Amino acid sequence: MSTLRPADLAREHGLSTQAVRNYERDGFIPAAERTAGGYRIYTEAHAAALRAYLALVTAYGHALAGRIMTEVHEGGLDTALELIDRGHHQLLRDRETLDTVRRAIGHLTSGPGATADHATATTRTVGELAHHLRLTPATLRKWETAGILTPVRDPATGYRVFHAPDIRDAELAHLLRRGGYGLAHIATVVEQIRTAGGTAALAAALDDWQRALTARGVAMLVAAGLLGRYLHDTERM
Repeated sequence: MSTLRPADLAREHGLSTQAVRNYERDGFIPAAERTAGGYRIYTEAHAAALRAYLALVTAYGHALAGRIMTEVHEGGLDTALELIDRGHHQLLRDRETLDTVRRAIGHLTSGPGATADHATATTRTVGELAHHLRLTPATLRKWETAGILTPVRDPATGYRVFHAPDIRDAELAHLLRRGGYGLAHIATVVEQIRTAGGTAALAAALDDWQRALTARGVAMLVAAGLLGRYLHDTERM
């Protein structure tokens, strides 16, 4: 079996040798054997693990990629696969949310008849809407303070009541927040939607997020291939 130096692994990815050592320390790649002089001895298995980890970083972010690889190396393969499954589930949820927002915009811009659907749609309380979006009620109240949401109050109870347009605005805000947009920008976009005009900013934001979702999906495929190859080769060895 051919051996590699830390510099060999680092050079392939434009990393420092210290970064490679740190990844080994944190369990993202297997522990290396040592020479009599204390120098690390890496193999192609370490190189494959590093390729898989860095691909997972692109697909899922540093924190989740690290958890996946440490679970793999600590015997928690099923947990690692569950983490990957959750990532795919979130991607699907984001795609569905994007589709929902696009349909909502279509209803807004399709003429006077579109608003009739909103009037008869189901309403939600702040708790129900937070559960639907997997957020906290405090987050929705923060969005209300920022002007993103404008729920009415039930005259009998004083509780917030979210109608269909409010739910649409919350879905849009959730999507754009995941896309990295600030609350001030989101408030501007939502206001444009409320007035059914000036939707260029919204269209650009949705197109940007669509491209981001596509890129993430492709990154997940690449990461899955490299991780699968690493697992197969490790099992064979």
